[in-house]
Amino acid sequence: MPINTTITTEHELSWQESALCAQAGPEFFFPAPGSSTREAKQLCGACEGRVACLEYALTHDERFGVWGGLSEKERHRLKRTAR
Repeated sequence: MPINTTITTEHELSWQESALCAQAGPEFFFPAPGSSTREAKQLCGACEGRVACLEYALTHDERFGVWGGLSEKERHRLKRTAR
């Protein structure tokens, strides 16, 4: 997954070493507008780093792609309801 330009710690990114997304291309997690995110979400569901990935995306306000098994809209909804 792409890394935000925000300064991050090594520990904060350690989940990426074993993440299943590292074995798939970025187009899998950043599909064309209107394309399905189902396959990316299924892969995320089997990944041990899913929770850390989602936390990273929420912390760094990632606005595009599937992170931690959630789409952009789902992450936005999650942040909105958490307030």
